[in-house]
Amino acid sequence: MSTSPQVSGQRAIYVHLDQEPEVTEEGFAIALGFLYSAISLNLIRPHNARSVLAAGCLLGGMEDLCGYAYEACRQSISVDTIGNWVEFIDSIPSSSDSPTTPDLPKTTIFGLYAQRLKDDVLHFLVDTLPEFLDLHHAPSDPSPAPGPNGRDVLLQVYSRVPFDMFKTAVESPSFRVDPTGSDQARFKFAKEAIELRKRGIARGSGAEETVVLAFGGGNGGGSSVHITRKMRKRPLWKVNA
Repeated sequence: MSTSPQVSGQRAIYVHLDQEPEVTEEGFAIALGFLYSAISLNLIRPHNARSVLAAGCLLGGMEDLCGYAYEACRQSISVDTIGNWVEFIDSIPSSSDSPTTPDLPKTTIFGLYAQRLKDDVLHFLVDTLPEFLDLHHAPSDPSPAPGPNGRDVLLQVYSRVPFDMFKTAVESPSFRVDPTGSDQARFKFAKEAIELRKRGIARGSGAEETVVLAFGGGNGGGSSVHITRKMRKRPLWKVNA
């Protein structure tokens, strides 16, 4: 942001929005309008809520606007938008990232809201989405319905989730992919998801994802699911002199 004197004595302020890709002109205009009237809150929609939140965080001192925009963001997470939200969360630097990391993602502008949104997306993946897809209940009609079933949809979503979030979600005891909610069901689901990930998000990464069902590793002596990732070893070639 920079200022320059004007002939009339007024001061022009330039905000380089290109340096903050999450702040769009629409979101910034709504945030500026909020400085003059709270009626600007009526302009916040699911498609612009994240931009308004980013603009409010950029300008500062707009707790009411940010809270309203954040709530709109949270409510916009759905089976149709989860792909976009996962990409956004993947762009947020983790707590272990160094401030001097080159090309650090710009989503740090969200401050504490970044972690809140990350938690919301994870909660949706672990709890809300399986419930929405009706995986917690036995089907009343045993005959398969036309088109992809809920489990297929869940597999497709998890095949595109970044590894850290995939690991956290699948290892969570709250993640239920069938009415039993058993570790065996999660294990089977993880194996199928990893197979899909090999042809997609994990392809060419140089890492191999695996799932292990460890008996006696859970609470009360039950079994637990563990997701691991390790770099593939490069083949060594022996050369005879």
